[in-house]
Amino acid sequence: MKQVLMSTVILAVFLAPAPAETWKVDKAHSQVTFSVSHLVIAEVRGRFKEFDVTMYHENDDFTDARIEAVIRAASLDTDNERRDNHLRSDDFFNVEKFPELKFTSSSMEKTGKNTYKLKGDLTIRDITKPIVLDVRFNGAIKDPGGNTKIGFKATTTISRFEFGTKWSRVLETGELIAGEMVDITLLMEFEKES
Repeated sequence: MKQVLMSTVILAVFLAPAPAETWKVDKAHSQVTFSVSHLVIAEVRGRFKEFDVTMYHENDDFTDARIEAVIRAASLDTDNERRDNHLRSDDFFNVEKFPELKFTSSSMEKTGKNTYKLKGDLTIRDITKPIVLDVRFNGAIKDPGGNTKIGFKATTTISRFEFGTKWSRVLETGELIAGEMVDITLLMEFEKES
């Protein structure tokens, strides 16, 4: 009887799922950036300076990864104080009423050797919509301090109108001064939590 019990315990240990690994974003080496057309002929680029991103996964290929991100809306910076204040207003993000942008993943599908489609829900203001990001895994390495790091680049394009940021003036050509489509690029370096 003892032998059967011991065998069952050993089997349970080996068959138990691996504990989820937790990775926190290294903010000093990560970026959340965006760009949008201006006057049709140029682009305005910006970034969010304050954000938290956490990733959990058990599979080595990240196909079960769960990602949670929170971005402080007021931390946006386009290198122009007047424009930044306008973007923080109710015409765009309304940071007083909606201080955070949020993303929660729903799936991470492997599409190639180091590429994925990351699906999830993005919340801007009080509107939540599903989005898909193209993700490239850049590899894993130990830094000089012995910390395990992994890197990803993710990109997507969203319609700002779908998230309630509809302000714009129209040029005499009929084009928008500030474009509807926003390109988003995330450069993420994660450190494994011990």
